Amino acid sequence: MRRRTGVRIAFSSMLLVGTWASASLTSTAGAAPAPAPAPASAPAPASAGMLTAMQNDFGLTEGQARERLASEKSAIRVDRAAQRTAGSTYAGSWYDAKSGKLTVATTSAHKTEALRATGATVRVVRHSEKELNAAKARIDDLSAPEGVSSWHVAPRSNKVVVNVVAAQKNDNDVRRFVDRARKAGPVQVETVGSAPSTFAAGTVGGDPYYTGNVRCSIGFSVHGGFVTAGHCGQTGASVRGWDNSTIGNFRGSSFPDNDYAWVSVGNGWWTVPVVLGWGTVSDQLVRGSNAAPIGASICRSGSTTHWHCGNVLAKNETVNYSQGAVHQMTKTSVCAEGGDSGGSFISGDQAQGVTSGGWGNCSSGGQTWYQPINEILNRYGLTLHTA
Repeated sequence: MRRRTGVRIAFSSMLLVGTWASASLTSTAGAAPAPAPAPASAPAPASAGMLTAMQNDFGLTEGQARERLASEKSAIRVDRAAQRTAGSTYAGSWYDAKSGKLTVATTSAHKTEALRATGATVRVVRHSEKELNAAKARIDDLSAPEGVSSWHVAPRSNKVVVNVVAAQKNDNDVRRFVDRARKAGPVQVETVGSAPSTFAAGTVGGDPYYTGNVRCSIGFSVHGGFVTAGHCGQTGASVRGWDNSTIGNFRGSSFPDNDYAWVSVGNGWWTVPVVLGWGTVSDQLVRGSNAAPIGASICRSGSTTHWHCGNVLAKNETVNYSQGAVHQMTKTSVCAEGGDSGGSFISGDQAQGVTSGGWGNCSSGGQTWYQPINEILNRYGLTLHTA
């Protein structure tokens, strides 16, 4: 990490010096006025590596990938404005990649015109987000059997979706849980291929960090350290880097209930606002942490499977791992494998969260959850290191 980072910083310095030198212009009396400098170009929506990954995983051209990122960035702004406009009638939102539009749900038909003025498509529904979150909270209080994978608030259906493992849907304990869940509020039952698991792995060489005999991936740099998954290590555990030298210690860790942690950085290591491409794609600068809406594209970087992209499928999902339930997770269609735990989820140049777990793999496909980055920052009072 230190070697790669040094090269990146040196390259950035050369770019800065070159830009400064080219901007130093002089003029003499009677000479033709110097042409006006070209306006500074806007930051690229994502690194070349991320654009390549989106083209590979979504079947897009580079132009289409750029258009999609710009559209999703606009959708984030629209969603913030729509939430303010809808107030207590807000019932969630979702993004449609085909139309490039964000749909906002509201329980009040009287809010329709005002919401459309924000740029959103509007749907009138029965239950507000607050009501659905309350129903989900009541389900969170239930004890779930292994055959129940997860549950989350689904704005599209205006219900709480309970996911059960297909092979165990007729299990008596699963049926009893579903019956009790239906009494908590509006519930929709769906099936998934297998139960979720975390993505930690045994020690192997050349990966970003180790703790004990577990290998995981770095999430995002914060001032003073980095964030990662809580199941990767307990508070106080020592962390070693890719070269087996000491990085620091877990300063805070929570799992289950949550799946987040942060690690202090010292001993000659330092932090930079990038997501690594692991030599496969270019590194991606991190410029903020605005949350992408449901339906938006999202990419993941991990030490085992490197870059993969997919879509945000659900938010505020409770995931029922064998070690216990983890709350307020975001579900994606991105694949992951052992060792990817703790790694970065990013949308454009906006940090989204750290990889927790999922099911499937990157050969046959699957789904993955991440713990949202802003929750981690708020929990520990951390500041994201941005470019």
